[in-house]
Amino acid sequence: MSTNSDSTRKGLFGRKKDKAPKKNGRIQQMRQVFELARKHNPASPWLLAAALVGLALVGVLVGLLVSGGVLGTILWGVTGLMAGAVLAMFMLGRFAETAAFDQMRGQPGAIGAVLNTARRGWLMEEQPIAVDPRTQEMVFRTTGRAGVVLVGEGRSRHKVTKLLDKEQRRHEKIVKGVPVHTFQGGEGEGQVPMENLTKRLYKLPKRLNKAEILAVRNRLTGIGSMTSRPPIPKGVDPSRMRPDRRALRGR
Repeated sequence: MSTNSDSTRKGLFGRKKDKAPKKNGRIQQMRQVFELARKHNPASPWLLAAALVGLALVGVLVGLLVSGGVLGTILWGVTGLMAGAVLAMFMLGRFAETAAFDQMRGQPGAIGAVLNTARRGWLMEEQPIAVDPRTQEMVFRTTGRAGVVLVGEGRSRHKVTKLLDKEQRRHEKIVKGVPVHTFQGGEGEGQVPMENLTKRLYKLPKRLNKAEILAVRNRLTGIGSMTSRPPIPKGVDPSRMRPDRRALRGR
């Protein structure tokens, strides 16, 4: 009787073993990348297959010419197949990257999404540091070994330039001695296309070390941004505002 009750309790209150997590996450990601590339470029599957099979055949031909034996030909064929797989993976990444850029092109915040992909010590702000609420021009900021980089985005090139100049002056006052670079993302003359934005960052001259990058980032984070600071009420001149002395004395 006790045995049955113990088994009943285990069945009712015993913990169920957690199912093992699925291990097809990477395969699912590769499938999504392939579908994105195929949708943007229908010829991409054929190009990938050509790279894979082509290098495998090249390996077989080299094996026939060099070794002449069956084993050597097989080894060279496998080597060519592996090289073809590496080339196909590289091509797939480039196809997917081009497709992603085309999908983001013209969308608000696209420049910020591209800046967020920068590595090699670059620290990107999650939100734009300046926004024009009427025309939706934006300025994004990232900090790295080259200093502070401000990148503008918007439809009006003149308004973006004006907003960038304002933010550049503000940052130069706060982080004196630190280089402040400005770019304008877009497809027009003098603008930087999205696919070349991270390359432009990497080419900037390096001036700061890791400790200095963190110090500059902390200082800039402490001042907030136009999106994090509360708006000033209408009719209030911030230059003429005075502190409440009674409140300061605790009355």
